Amino acid sequence: MDARPSSSMIGTLLSGRYRLEAKLGSGGMSTVYLAKDDTLDRPVAVKVMHREMSEQPDQIERFRQEARAVAKISHPNVVAVIDAGEDHGYPYIVFEYVEGETLKQRIARIGAIDIQEAIAYAIEIARGLTIAHARNMVHRDIKPQNVLIDDEGRAKLTDFGISRQLEQDGMTATGRVLGTTDYVAPEQAMGRPVDPRSDVYSLGVVLYEMLVGQVPFHADSQVGVAMKHVNEDLPDVQRRRPEVSAAVALVVERSTAKDPDERYQDVGEMIDDLETALEVEAARAGSTTGEATSVLDAVPAPKRKLSSGARWSWAAIALLALVGAGALAATWLISDGLLGGGGAKKDKGGAVAISSATDYDPQGDGEEVGSKVKLVVDGNPKGTAWETEHYDSETFAGTKEPEGEGEDPGVGIYVTTDSPARPRTMIVETPTPGWDAEIFAVGSGPPESLEEWGEPVGEVVGASATEEIDLTVAKPAKFFLLWFNKASEARDQAGRYQVEISDIELRD
Repeated sequence: MDARPSSSMIGTLLSGRYRLEAKLGSGGMSTVYLAKDDTLDRPVAVKVMHREMSEQPDQIERFRQEARAVAKISHPNVVAVIDAGEDHGYPYIVFEYVEGETLKQRIARIGAIDIQEAIAYAIEIARGLTIAHARNMVHRDIKPQNVLIDDEGRAKLTDFGISRQLEQDGMTATGRVLGTTDYVAPEQAMGRPVDPRSDVYSLGVVLYEMLVGQVPFHADSQVGVAMKHVNEDLPDVQRRRPEVSAAVALVVERSTAKDPDERYQDVGEMIDDLETALEVEAARAGSTTGEATSVLDAVPAPKRKLSSGARWSWAAIALLALVGAGALAATWLISDGLLGGGGAKKDKGGAVAISSATDYDPQGDGEEVGSKVKLVVDGNPKGTAWETEHYDSETFAGTKEPEGEGEDPGVGIYVTTDSPARPRTMIVETPTPGWDAEIFAVGSGPPESLEEWGEPVGEVVGASATEEIDLTVAKPAKFFLLWFNKASEARDQAGRYQVEISDIELRD
């Protein structure tokens, strides 16, 4: 092989096996080609070092180092190395061929990415980093250009060309910055030692770009961009994209802290909070989309925060929706267990798992807009709500016929728990405050008449938009009834009355 420009190498056969068919991309050190493996009759990607680089011993060593490093990694979110060699002075590395596009190309094509998909990609990149970090390798060049999205939507990390193992001195001189400055960690920009937390920073910037559609900093030069990473906080992601939840914003903020000690100390911690944030976004949307579904399905059940077995309280999600992404808020939330695998707030007790909700109208026609009843347990405490029918009287006079002695006319909704429990608190979110209600609890049933529910275990008068109701449950129960004996003014019909409930939560 002669020293030829990359375009004229099309058709070249490397080592009698890899036939270069098309150029896929090029960088300062090498060019990547689509090639055919004639031995196994399959497409592969071949990275061929430029002739001028191959004449520099240190660059050849870096190139070979990449092959050795990635060859040690076998993970679905890392592009696999198949082979490596040299032909007439051209070192090359053979990778699996990933049909699709880079994450950078996707962002350029569609702009800001769907929030759930962005989190899912971040989780997959982080999972690929986990195995690299476990082998004491730091990637040092995490950027969307080095993430391939395959035809199934999975993100795969590639290009460990400037990675180094922590126990080695590495191939770079002190003070030399390697990496792309749009994503460079402050310590890396300053030429200081890097560790896995540097990759965490870069991944946080990639997540920001996916959510916003552009990198956080711009300047007249790459050095100017690097200095902004050193000296300036990232712009508030929620200001740039208001629909992003605070759970996601907090991940961006913590991962991109200037001080490595204030970041996630390992990528596993970041994955935990990303998985939680994905659950929050899925709950807000009512479902998952695309690759987010596969990623969330892969989260072990014990780690789920919003699953039926361990639901977050409405208070946790509402708080995340309301607080800013300031460092103090982040520290408080994480230390108190809302992020970082800790579950719900400690002083509120644990969440009692609720399996279903059912409308209850024994004094009327037997149902109250039953098609919407699931909305009180859908994990979305603000955006969706169950509602009663509209009434002419706030006390349901003339429309409900009490059966038991001393019963008040009314209508209700009850939730069913996964197993018998004795919760101490019922937390109710409502867009129509002002109603009155009693709470009942039984272990079997549910009863057909209000009288069979026994004595109330809690009461609320003039409910607020967020109502915490103390309960006195003598024996473990599975059915918890919220019985409304006074309605609120309807929001959509003047002079009529109604109750709307967005969320019901039980805490033990």
